[in-house]
Amino acid sequence: MTKPVIGFIGLGLMGGNMVENLQKRGYQLNVMDLNKEAVATCVARGAKEASSAKELAEASDIVMLCLTTSAVVEKLIYADDGILAGIKEGAVLVDFGTSIPASTRKIGEDLAAKGAGMIDAPLGRTPAHAKDGLLNIMAAGDIDTFNKVKPVLDEQGENVFHLGALGAGHTTKLVNNFMGMTTVVAMSQAFAVADRAGVNRQQLFDIMSAGPSNSPFMQFCKNYAVDGVSDLGFSIANANKDLGYFLEMVKDLGTESKIAEGSSANLAAALDAGLGNGNVPEIFDYFLKLEK
Repeated sequence: MTKPVIGFIGLGLMGGNMVENLQKRGYQLNVMDLNKEAVATCVARGAKEASSAKELAEASDIVMLCLTTSAVVEKLIYADDGILAGIKEGAVLVDFGTSIPASTRKIGEDLAAKGAGMIDAPLGRTPAHAKDGLLNIMAAGDIDTFNKVKPVLDEQGENVFHLGALGAGHTTKLVNNFMGMTTVVAMSQAFAVADRAGVNRQQLFDIMSAGPSNSPFMQFCKNYAVDGVSDLGFSIANANKDLGYFLEMVKDLGTESKIAEGSSANLAAALDAGLGNGNVPEIFDYFLKLEK
């Protein structure tokens, strides 16, 4: 069976490695990104550069997005020369980013009106896993549409989950990041408060890690607060964005999350303090200097 032609927009660390993996597996790629060096790297391996999202969609059976925000996704979808203007009947859009579920569902409805499908498929694991096709993929959408693209997703992910109706993938990703980032914020402040109270940070870790609070996230926080090693590859700016999306989703569901509001406020304050590009455990530095 002929492999589908794939259009891929968003060639950052994750997206660029995903494209490399697909090219190694024999797929023809149409690519697009503001970073022309990233585009040139893909073109050198045989990809074709598209001049617009419309052109890319017209030439692709599956359109994949690995972008930063819902606003960026919507702009690419709805622009005059955007994906919606060019997508083919029977084609499928796959959004690998972390987006607001309500936005995802609206885009899905508008694509369906043109005879195209959509899968939201946010990712777990790292760019290194992406290069080897070993990501965790939290996919959602119509089951027939999912099955249509699953062979390609299986080449990109070691674990490919189908979570239900469109938007469930982005919902799960936001819940997952709420849990993870709230944990990192709390643990980082625990180390900072201990330090200010005269408790040795290493001893605090030894005690906490001997009990049920022990986790990979605690290890990441300890690595920075105790050892000065920042090895959780997720920035304060991204965490701030995702907590904001989580709060928007919670509001859409008619409820609230005071825990998320507190974590979000701390992340936003660390961002304002110039720490946005640092990995999330580096919020320890913000807490260490925080005055009432």
